[in-house]
Amino acid sequence: PVVAGGVGVGPARRPGSPVLTAVSPQAAMTKLGQWLCGLALLGSAWAALALAPPGLRLPGPYREALLPLPVYLLVAFGCYSLATVGYRLATFNDCEEAAAELREHIEAARADLRRRGLRL
Repeated sequence: PVVAGGVGVGPARRPGSPVLTAVSPQAAMTKLGQWLCGLALLGSAWAALALAPPGLRLPGPYREALLPLPVYLLVAFGCYSLATVGYRLATFNDCEEAAAELREHIEAARADLRRRGLRL
């Protein structure tokens, strides 16, 4: 048997054989992977409806609304992204203590450079 981390408790493995790890699929999926899986699912559903396979013909008004749907979703995602960035920028917290510490470091560096003969 193989446990997480690749450490086996069973018989010794042969040199050169791969070490297996027990990792759940949910733990291995990154946020990018989740987004790509969701986009693939939505894209395949859209393509299945837009290509109109035999036996599945959408009425005209639904088809006209379905075809530009990816563009509408892309514009909506862009608006959401801009709104999120704007909100986060507007609510960004100032760190007065860190700013004061940075000013002290800058002054110390300037004093050190002046002591070494560099004029600022």
